[in-house]
Amino acid sequence: MRRLLLASSSPYRRDLLSRLQLPFDCSAPEIDETAHANESAEQLVRRLAEAKSRALAPSHPDHLIIGSDQVAVQGGEILGKPHTLERAMAQLKACSGHSVSFLTGLALLDSRSGRLQVDCVPFTVHFRELDEARIERYLRIEQPYDCAGSFKAEGLGISLFRSTSGTDATSLIGLPLIRLVDMLLAEGVRIP
Repeated sequence: MRRLLLASSSPYRRDLLSRLQLPFDCSAPEIDETAHANESAEQLVRRLAEAKSRALAPSHPDHLIIGSDQVAVQGGEILGKPHTLERAMAQLKACSGHSVSFLTGLALLDSRSGRLQVDCVPFTVHFRELDEARIERYLRIEQPYDCAGSFKAEGLGISLFRSTSGTDATSLIGLPLIRLVDMLLAEGVRIP
């Protein structure tokens, strides 16, 4: 079987990919993640997922390289990773009682043939009404400052949701496994 390479340093993506019980390596690509002028959120995540996989192709010439990128969109604005308590508070206050769309770009590059598959998998989170005390308690417990949207759906963040909608819940965590399995099968990878 061809070696798989996850173009990411994200522990969340690594944990998700390990669910498929396939051997894989990880390497963090060095790319500029700045959005282009007039680029939609979907165009951004598709471009970045592809760029991450292509950045590692020269050093991994016989791999299937998985690139992924995610943005959260609320009220037409892209929510980045908050990095601080104050920014996370502001993000969750803005999300309170509203819906947030998560767009996850996914790319699978066969670095030997150059064949590329790219997709964008949407997922929507509908937030409960959240008061400031509840938001602060959550942030102090989980500290999700490296997560777009300021929560960890795989942890206590689930308590902030009224409901979710989408075809692949793993896309919310950053690596849509259902779509990835489709891509891997198209490359002849046997799962399971």
